[in-house]
Amino acid sequence: MTLPFHIVKRPYMKTYQQVIVRLLAVLTAFAVTSILMLLLKKNPGKVLMALLYEPVKNGYFLVQTIKLAVVLLIISLGIGLAFKMKFWNIGAEGQIILGGIGASYFGLFHSDWPIYILLPVMLVASFVTGGMYGLIPAYFKARYNTNETLFTLMLNYIALSFLLFLQYGPWKGANAMRPEFDNFKKNALLPSLSSSKPWSDLHIGWILSLVMVAVVYIYMNHTKSGYEISVVGESVNTARYAGMNVRWITLRTMMLSAGICGIAGFVQVSGNLKKLSVNVAGGLGFTAIIIAWLSKLNPVVMIVASFLFSVMSKGAGFLEYQNISPAASEMIQGIILFCVLGAEFFVNYKIVRTNREVAK
Repeated sequence: MTLPFHIVKRPYMKTYQQVIVRLLAVLTAFAVTSILMLLLKKNPGKVLMALLYEPVKNGYFLVQTIKLAVVLLIISLGIGLAFKMKFWNIGAEGQIILGGIGASYFGLFHSDWPIYILLPVMLVASFVTGGMYGLIPAYFKARYNTNETLFTLMLNYIALSFLLFLQYGPWKGANAMRPEFDNFKKNALLPSLSSSKPWSDLHIGWILSLVMVAVVYIYMNHTKSGYEISVVGESVNTARYAGMNVRWITLRTMMLSAGICGIAGFVQVSGNLKKLSVNVAGGLGFTAIIIAWLSKLNPVVMIVASFLFSVMSKGAGFLEYQNISPAASEMIQGIILFCVLGAEFFVNYKIVRTNREVAK
C-alpha cells in the first residue's frame, strides 16, 4: 500500500518563514488551550494570564522566575556541548546531584572559611564531581561503544540513591526533627548585588550564567576543540581520517558537559535552595534537554528559551488559583511544548504528495 504523501528533508527555509512557522505554532497552542479551557468551563484569558503574566508581574515573582531560568540555562549549556558531539547525555539530573554534593561538602563542613575562598572552592568542587560522574559513561562509550542514552539515564538513579544515603546517614542534620540536610551558613551562600527587597534575593548566579554563555559560545565556535566536537558529531570516521583522537575528544567533551551541569547543582544549593536537598535536580535536567534542542544548541538562544520555560513552569503554579487541577496544568504545558516542537518539524521537513506513477 502506497501512502498519498511522504516526508522529505527541507533543503532551506528563509529566516522570516521560520519566524512565521514558529509564531503559528504558538498561536495554535493558545487556540487549543483556549478550547480546552472552554470545555472545562474556565476563562481562557485568565488562564493564559496566570500562565504567562503572573510569574513576571512584580519584582518578587520575577526574581523567582529568573533564579529558575539561571539554573535551566546552565544545564542547557552543559547538555548542548554533549549533544553537539551527538553524545546523548540524558544524565544531567545525576550530574546536578553530584555537583550539589561536591559543593555541599565544603558548604557544610568548611563553612568557617572566608567567603572569597569558600565559594570558588565550592564552584570548582561542583564542576569536578559532576565532570567525573560524566566521565563514567564517556569512558564506556569510547572504550566499548556502549549506549550512552541508557547509561547516563541509569546513573541518575544511582546519584539520587547516594544522595538519600547521605541524607539519612552521615550528612543528616544535627538538629533536624526528620532526616534532612542542615541549612548553609551565610558565607556559603551566593551573595546578591542589591540589598533592597525583592532584588536582594536575586543572587549573582545570573552573572555566572551569562559569563558561561559567552565562554561556551566562544569555545564551541572559535576554538580548535569546539571544531573537533562538531566534526566528531558529524562523522566519527571523518574525524579519525583527519587524525583526531576521537576517544580523547569524547572524554574531554563529556567531562566539560557534566561539569557544567555540576555547576548548576552548586547554584541550586548555594543560591536557590540554600541547602542540599533531594529536590536539587527536580526534573530540571530533562527540561533543559528540550531547551537545548529547541535552541539548536546555540548558547545565546538558550537565554531566551530558558526564561520562557521558567515562566511557564512558575506560571503552572498560579493555575491552581483558577481552580485548575495540576493534571490540567501539565496538559496545558504539554500542548504548548507539543506545538512548539512540531514547528521545528515543519522548519526542517515538508510533506509532499506521492507520485503514484513513480511509486508503481
